[in-house]
Amino acid sequence: MNATKKLSFLLNDENLDTDLKIIAQKVVDGERISFDDGVLLYHKGELNYLGVLANYIREKKHGDHTFFNRNFHIEPTNVCVYDCKFCSYSRMIKQREEGWEMDVDGMMDVVKKYDGEPVTEVHITGGVVPKQNLEFYADFFRQCKAHRPELHIKGLTPVEYYYIFKKAKLSHYEGMKYLHECGLDSMPGGGAEIFHPEVREKIAYDKCTAEQWLDIHEQAHKLGMRTNATMLYGHIEEFWHRVDHMERLRTLQDKTGGFQTFIPLKFRNKENQMSDVPEVSVIEDLRNYAIARIYMDNFDHIKAYWAMISRNTAQMSLAYGVDDIDGTLDDTTKIYSMAGAEEQKPAMSTKELVELIKNVGRHPIERDTLYNVVVDYKDVVFEEEKEKKYYALPVVN
Repeated sequence: MNATKKLSFLLNDENLDTDLKIIAQKVVDGERISFDDGVLLYHKGELNYLGVLANYIREKKHGDHTFFNRNFHIEPTNVCVYDCKFCSYSRMIKQREEGWEMDVDGMMDVVKKYDGEPVTEVHITGGVVPKQNLEFYADFFRQCKAHRPELHIKGLTPVEYYYIFKKAKLSHYEGMKYLHECGLDSMPGGGAEIFHPEVREKIAYDKCTAEQWLDIHEQAHKLGMRTNATMLYGHIEEFWHRVDHMERLRTLQDKTGGFQTFIPLKFRNKENQMSDVPEVSVIEDLRNYAIARIYMDNFDHIKAYWAMISRNTAQMSLAYGVDDIDGTLDDTTKIYSMAGAEEQKPAMSTKELVELIKNVGRHPIERDTLYNVVVDYKDVVFEEEKEKKYYALPVVN
């Protein structure tokens, strides 16, 4: 049964809750759901119901297309001036002997490791330390572009930029403009966590505020740069905090149109100051992806980081609104594994990513950072491919 027929069947279900039926009709009519609708979905929406709505929207936007890219990460440091309670990755300045702090030459060594490889993006993010300042990153961006002009630099988050620009006595716009001129192409979505101060002040009290995070993205959008957005879910927040977070992003997207992708990030409780907080289930992960797809109507893409949630869960998410599962990574990030993610060595070959997508009936597309098609793998069969593995998915009626 295709997505449209499933939704029609849902609308004709006499046993469906009236409020949920009204929301389903809004989806059919292409009408934006409200804040209260979003909260109601979290409280009343069962997995199959949410999956039907989210998959209908996903297929209306993208059909079966599922995106990934060939990328690698550089994490310049895991030492940080901030004390985020959920973070398993960073080390405080006083613990810096337990961490690492790269110089520009070291970062360029990582870039040069991929000379001749068909990667399209370098993703840069890490901790915040005083010596990795405005000119540190300006120098790296210039050298990276001089060495490999076509490599897309997706770098740093507002948490890092807020500190760097304040130290350099630049406005958010001036700072973003300068680094854009040095070679910065786009910005990832990290550091958003949960925007509402009731939660933010408990889990990340000393980093940039929601307003500062949003403003830095807005200034990037004014410069024509595209950015991503995240939400850290599944810890001490209430459902309405999640909706409040998505509402703020949706409002800015209405204003600028500069966001490409929304990425829900699952809280992992390994070796951090919130290790007593239990992690949510895979069912809640899938519900959250689906509600994000329904609520974030002006975002083109919903991404699941396979390295954080596991390959199997990433496959399942493709039936719940997700159309992007990130990239090859090549074991270049420690952020996920140090937080207790299932993938302790996060790397997949292009062949593995293509098979993962095909094995659940989706159409794999290798993209660049801006979602231009690099390779369409629909009819590509790898020579060494002899058998495929199929994974069972929850049934969406």
